[in-house]
Amino acid sequence: MQSDNPFHFWNSRFAAAGEDFVFGTEPNAFLAAQALRLAPGQRALAVADGEGRNGVWLAEQGLRVDTVEFAPAAVAKARRLAAARGLAGDAAPNFIEADLLAWDWPTATYDVVVAIFIQFVGPAERALLFARMSAALKPGGLLLIQGYTPRQLDYNTGGPSQVENLYTRALLEDAFAGFDIELLAEYDSEIEEGPAHKGMSALIDLVAVKR
Repeated sequence: MQSDNPFHFWNSRFAAAGEDFVFGTEPNAFLAAQALRLAPGQRALAVADGEGRNGVWLAEQGLRVDTVEFAPAAVAKARRLAAARGLAGDAAPNFIEADLLAWDWPTATYDVVVAIFIQFVGPAERALLFARMSAALKPGGLLLIQGYTPRQLDYNTGGPSQVENLYTRALLEDAFAGFDIELLAEYDSEIEEGPAHKGMSALIDLVAVKR
């Protein structure tokens, strides 16, 4: 069960794994499948990027990446991952250690915002994060989200135990009503993303463009 202190829970979880990566080092499969929608030189934000697997992958595609994560143990691993992949200088992600709920979010700045399994907050804080993600995108910007649906509680192969933190089609349609939705799909699939996300999972994907 997750601690009442999310910072303590997540930082301890990343630190306890030592040199290992809790969610692996390869990019999320849904994100990688969107590669044709991305272009070198685009500015991207990876939200709650953990140990950096997705932000590093975006940088490898030639995007200029800001990756935000509040757990220092995870940020340290993300920096090591970028170095191991040969990303340095302007090619490396800009690693920002910050609480997303307190971070001074830029507006109309990013071509791409990526949020993969960021279901660590309840409905009120989620609404705030979604609003800030929307505002951070430029008009015409691309939003990529993957999360778990409530059926994930039956699989118990990752994600939060609080049903209110999980996503439904109606929830995402309502949250991003000002977007043109290009893909919104619920499905079950085997995933293998380190020891923390492994096995049959109930997933939902969103690909949307800001009007």
